[in-house]
Amino acid sequence: MKINGVEIVDTFAEAFPMKATRIIITAMNLKWAYQAANAIRGFASSVIACGIEADIERELKPSETPDGRPGISVMIFAMSIKELEKHIPTRVGQSVMTTATTACFSGLDSEKKVSMGKSLRFFGDGFQISKTMNGKRFWRIPVMHGEFICEDTTGVTKAIGGGNFLVLAKTARQGLTACEKAVNEIQKISGVITAFPGGVVGSGSKVGSKYPFLTASTNEAYCPTLKGQVKSELGDEVGSVLEIVIDGLDEELINQAMRVGIRAACSFGSAKGICSISAGNYGGNLGPHLFHLRKLLK
Repeated sequence: MKINGVEIVDTFAEAFPMKATRIIITAMNLKWAYQAANAIRGFASSVIACGIEADIERELKPSETPDGRPGISVMIFAMSIKELEKHIPTRVGQSVMTTATTACFSGLDSEKKVSMGKSLRFFGDGFQISKTMNGKRFWRIPVMHGEFICEDTTGVTKAIGGGNFLVLAKTARQGLTACEKAVNEIQKISGVITAFPGGVVGSGSKVGSKYPFLTASTNEAYCPTLKGQVKSELGDEVGSVLEIVIDGLDEELINQAMRVGIRAACSFGSAKGICSISAGNYGGNLGPHLFHLRKLLK
């Protein structure tokens, strides 16, 4: 299979089960909502070392937010509810509550929930006030800019992490240009995120390492500088490989995101240095969700 002269390798992306939540951050204006959202998604590219994976899902109009102010939807993924319980209160407390004029709400309803304002209320040092509206509990925490409104809990749902594809290009500049367009298209889809910086992974990994203390290490088969030293998956023309990793709420959303992302990358064609599209799979050792490239593109 080829798209615009770009070969689609007959392989699959291997993904794994995760847990996810969505939070809504509002502020006096979008600038300050973005300040909080960008802070909360900092150091949240991979659960390998960050504990969570998080990114901005989309902007929200005042008509879409609980308090009628401009907002940002942020999605946060982790390997377990326990990990979300650990990271949500600290991230919201240090990144959202500290940002001037913000408020924070749950963007996902479910039976399972994790603490948010329920933990942060103690910052009010006894001056916090609880209020229940439409069956939901909120906390009004007095802070120096006024008060911080935070919903008591946020919902949790099953999700999938690790949908991915690799862009093999002649040069790093050509590969990055194609990946930027791919990420722009993926970001138009609600329910998925690309948590790595700019949505692009420059140091894709494999499962395991020669060092027993590492769970992941460089994917040498796709490292251009190692062609002569290892069993390489790269042809002579490939000088750079970049990866786009997608987390989503279900398989169909990841299928859709991979489809539009791959087609966007292929739009540059072989004439502009895009050699092929592949994916990271690990022989079934990473997870049960398999996204076959050629199948999802048909």
